[in-house]
Order: sequence, then C-alpha cells, then structure tokens
Amino acid sequence: MSKTVGLDKKDQLSLAPDPSRWKALAFIALAQLMVVLDATIVNIALPSAQHALHISDANKQWVITAYALAFGGLLLFGGRIADLWGRKRTFVVGLLGFAAASALGGAATGEAMLLGSRALQGAFGALLAPAALSLLAVMFTDAKERAKAFGIYGAIAGGGGAVGLILGGFLTEYLNWRWTFFVNIPFAIVAALGAYLVIREPSGTRNRSPLDVPGVILSTTGLVALVYGFTRAESAGWSDALTVSMFVASAVLLAAFVTIEAKVRHPLLPLRVVTNRNRGGVYLSLGLAVIAMFGLFLFLTYYLQVVKGFSPVKTGFAFLPMIAGMITGSTQIGARLMTRVPPRLLMAPGFLTAAVGMLLLTQLDIDTSYAGVILPAQILLGLGMGTAFMPAMSLATIGVEPRDAGVASAMVNTSQQVGGAIGTALLNTIAASATTAYVTGHMALGAGNPELLKLQAMVHGFTAAIWWAVGILAVAAVIAATLINTGCPGGSSVSGLGTDEDIEDEVRIPVVAH
Repeated sequence: MSKTVGLDKKDQLSLAPDPSRWKALAFIALAQLMVVLDATIVNIALPSAQHALHISDANKQWVITAYALAFGGLLLFGGRIADLWGRKRTFVVGLLGFAAASALGGAATGEAMLLGSRALQGAFGALLAPAALSLLAVMFTDAKERAKAFGIYGAIAGGGGAVGLILGGFLTEYLNWRWTFFVNIPFAIVAALGAYLVIREPSGTRNRSPLDVPGVILSTTGLVALVYGFTRAESAGWSDALTVSMFVASAVLLAAFVTIEAKVRHPLLPLRVVTNRNRGGVYLSLGLAVIAMFGLFLFLTYYLQVVKGFSPVKTGFAFLPMIAGMITGSTQIGARLMTRVPPRLLMAPGFLTAAVGMLLLTQLDIDTSYAGVILPAQILLGLGMGTAFMPAMSLATIGVEPRDAGVASAMVNTSQQVGGAIGTALLNTIAASATTAYVTGHMALGAGNPELLKLQAMVHGFTAAIWWAVGILAVAAVIAATLINTGCPGGSSVSGLGTDEDIEDEVRIPVVAH
C-alpha cells in the first residue's frame, strides 16, 4: 500500500532521515519534561499559594482541576490541530502559550487569575504534548534510532512527575510558590527557540482534511465531564448527584462521538487508530498503569511528609531512586531490547516488576525503614515502569498513517491524563474509607494517644489503596500480554510514516483490520 495515500501531491513523503533529528530530540524532551513535571510541581506549592491568595479550602482543588480539565478535554483537538497546522508550528505555539500562561500564574494577584492561568496552561499543554510525541513518530524511522529516542522520551514521561516533586519542594522551600510557575518560562523559551531553528518536519505528513467540528465539541465536552466526574468524586463522593451526572453525561457524549466518528468523512479521531489491537492494548494498559502510579505519588508524598516528617525538599530527593530506575529501565533495558524482542515481552514483565515494587509498599507502617522497604520498592517500580513505558510510547505511534500521527499521539496523552484523574480519585477514596474504618474500629485503643491513632489510620488507608494499585498493575500486565501481539521490528525502518498494512508486512504478523 502506498505510503502517500490520502496526501496532496505536493506533500509526497520524504523518508530521508533528518540530519538534525537528535538535536530536535533534545528540545522535544525538554518540552515534555516541562509538561510532565508541571503536573506535580504545583502540588507541593499549593498550600503556600492558597495562603498567599486567600483561596478557600473548597476552591483550592481547582488549582489542580482547572489544568486537568483543559488538558484532558482538549488533547484530541490538540492532536488534530498538530496534523492540520503542522507539528512544528503547533509545538512552538504550544510552548510560547504555555510560557505566557505560566507567567500569568506566577504573577497572580488573586484566585481568579491563578485559576485562569492554570486553565490556559492546560489548553496550551494539550497543543504541545501530542505535537511533541508525533514529531518523534515522524522524524525517527530507523528501528534502532527510534528505540533510543523513545527510550529517552519514555524515561522523561515516566520520571518527570517525580522530578516535579523535587523541583517543587526546592522552589517552595528556598524561594516561594510563584517560582513553580516562573520556572516554566526558561524551559519553554529555550525549547521553542531550539525547535524553530533545528526541527524540520518531514514533508507529506499533514492532514489537510476539514476539521470535524461536531467531533471536537463532543470529544472535548465528554472528556471534560469524565475528568471532572472523577475529580469531584474525590471530594464529594461517588454517590454525589453532580458526580453521577458527570459520568452519565460523559458516557452519552463519548458514545455520540464514537457514532459520529464512524460516519463522517473526515473524523477527528479515525477509529482505525484505536481499533487496532496493538494500539488499543497500549492505550488501555498504559492508562491502567498511570492509575496506579498517580496514586503512589500522592500516598508516598503524604507518608514521607506527614508520617515521617520529611521536608518538601527531602521528600523530593526521596523519590530519586524511582527516577533513576525509570531512566535505567527505559534507556538501558527497554531501548536496548526493543528491536530484539516483541513489545509485550517488555511491557508485561515491566508492569509485573512494578507490581512487585508496589507490593513491598503494602508493608508500610509508622516506623518503616526507608532503606529497607521504600528504597527497593522505588527501584523496582522505576525499573518496571521505565521498561514498559518505552515500547508503549513507540508502539502507540508505529503503523499510523502520517496524517493520523497527531491524534494517535493525543490518545497516548489522553489515556495518561484520564488515568491520572481516575487514579487520584479512586485510590484516594479507597484510602479515605479505609482510614475512617480503622479509626472507628480502634477508637478505644487510641483514646490515650489520638495523634498516634490518626497516623496509624492514615498509613492503614495508604496500604489498603496500594493493594488495589498492585492489582491494577497486574491487570495492565495481563492486557499487555494478551492484546499486544505484534512482533519485534524486523527491518531497519519502523516508521511512524508507514500505515498499519506496512507494519504488518514489516513484522510479518497479523494486525487486526480496521
């Protein structure tokens, strides 16, 4: 099947590798790091920002929620814009917009200004993130080079959140909360300038079809309702009328979106992108893994600060073993083996290794040793997730038609964003319920030392939720092992520029037809 299918004559594909692709990777990686760490860096600064701007307890969650709603809701639209405008242009615009929104947040004089800046950050992040991943997909076509590039990208995608905890703790403790916003500006400017100068997007990779406006509206409102439903469930409960209404509305809107996408001539999300067995397996298993990981970040941060008395900076550095594990797993295990073994033989064992690390954390109690339990657990989690993330990121864009690279990349980010929202709400709710039950059952024993009972109940809640995270990672491993059936890349080119049919020929293994 011709690789130029569906493209304008003037956009004939150029398969020659870009001589500046490794320089481009540095700036793409920098931008990805900024987006990922921003998801956690503000969390540590939130108490200080709340006090300084007199934000009520009821509204403080919106500092996180405003970003999540805009980012999660607009990702598919952002991916389609990248396909339409060109990924380089979308990437640069997203970076500059993110920098401007960050400056607005750092200079905020009140609650409304801060919340508005967070929503803008999310909107420009939804442009930036799919463009970054799809640029890698269309620039790195050699199998070995692609493995190295996605190894670096996967390490950043997995470890950036922990880096955000370190940086957020340092900036909050030694400067002030405003620098958790201002720090994005140099990241964004350097990445935008570098991208403008060195990125040369391959020709013939745009999708110039008319924009699917009904698809944009339905997908955006459906995803916003879904993310908000999970976010609200964390504070208001799963039986809250508005929470239930959001889930119902999301189901109706997303069902209508799928129906329309199956019928329109130029869909926002061509169903061939998600109905492919291998990519569907990646999106599902990756989303489940992120559910477990986001819950871990939340619980371990509270455990170290509240139970063990760590400072914000010390807490951030306590996550370094996980970051080191992710980098090692992604660049030294995943990247080296990706061209030699099928992806499922990296992803499934990777998720299981992470599950073993999570299993160690179910043994937490008030006086648990960091070196004896938390350190080895983090190393296993990092190695496992780094090994699994790298082939997942690459496989999610292998075989898509170049005109679909943006929306395929957006689906990776969507599965992560929705997974993060679900993980924070679901696991936090489980932990809160277990904590309450523990207090109720041990009230008499804790009468002499209520503070000790409070800490014991908190840790019990954390371990109860972590058991669920272990199960979720095990399910992710099963999905990766059963749904993902493609072989290892067999030739010198594993293109994000080829179609699904091309990849079938490449790896000589059947891929589910669209």
